[in-house]
Amino acid sequence: MTTYLLAGGGTAGHVNPLLAVADLLRERSGDSVLVLGTKEGLEHRLVPARGYELLIVDKVPFPRRPNRAALAFPWRFRRAVAQVREHIRRRRVDVVVGFGGYASAPAYIAARRERIPYVVHEANARPGLANVLGARRAAAVGVAFDGTPLRRGETVGMPLRREIVDLDRADLRAEAAAAFGLDADRPVLLVFGGSLGAVRLNRAFADSWRDVLDAGWQLLHVTGERSELADPQSPGYAMRRYVDRMDLAFALADLVVSRSGSATVSEISALGMPALYVPYSVGNGEQRLNAASAVEAGAAELLDDETFSGDVVRERVIPLLHDRARIARMTEAAARVGTRTGAENVVALIDRALAEK
Repeated sequence: MTTYLLAGGGTAGHVNPLLAVADLLRERSGDSVLVLGTKEGLEHRLVPARGYELLIVDKVPFPRRPNRAALAFPWRFRRAVAQVREHIRRRRVDVVVGFGGYASAPAYIAARRERIPYVVHEANARPGLANVLGARRAAAVGVAFDGTPLRRGETVGMPLRREIVDLDRADLRAEAAAAFGLDADRPVLLVFGGSLGAVRLNRAFADSWRDVLDAGWQLLHVTGERSELADPQSPGYAMRRYVDRMDLAFALADLVVSRSGSATVSEISALGMPALYVPYSVGNGEQRLNAASAVEAGAAELLDDETFSGDVVRERVIPLLHDRARIARMTEAAARVGTRTGAENVVALIDRALAEK
């Protein structure tokens, strides 16, 4: 029996690919899958709900400036490493797999000191500090996007949710249209900005939804749970605050306008869907980088977040809705960009690391 310790968490971007790999590993008869995370991150709720045991490690952020927390960091980090080493010994862990986040950094060091291999997976085109440091001594390093500047990184894609991996869009289209009250025989523009929504996208399409309908398209607009937009309840325009079956939304979409988080880009690319990405302008610019390979392949285009408005929709999006040949070319390019085998590819790295142990 092999015992795997998967480390990561904090955000859905770390937890979801971890769980996708965990599910694949769990299918192996007799193997044991454990997850390492903190009490503060999303993993504290999502991991047990999926049926995995969560082993706890202290959350120790890397200090960004000289202050009291920076002075305490060395001691607190050493304690976190000791916690992980104890988990490894007590549960007889054979290999550690890190997905970034607070749990991964001490896990990499603990694995090295316990002389067991560890594997790194980086979901973003711009890697986080934990994975930058961990990649230096890793047995294998997988990245979701081409060009990710991570030492010895191999492009393996993003481990995806099973409902995305198994999605047959054509087969599900009629059911999806019925779920949203739209016509399966007419094209659909899907607009969304994550579970909380994207204010700039919402405002732009609140101003321009009639133009989308006038172009002969339908609009499925997922505004986010915090949105206060009023639903005009117009035929052909389906507004939802939240959608718990995004597989249905993807099954119905002929073109997507969205943010470009790593999971979003990976899912859209894996499904071979053309997209217009509006990268979130706050942060270190990783959303723009996440979309780069799809843009370079001709499967997507970038729109600027700071200037995105109803006028931009009319100037950039509406002409595209009228250009079916251009959308067809983008769709063909999208089919070549993504992969649905990210989880399998990460498991192959893990197997290789164990074989070379």
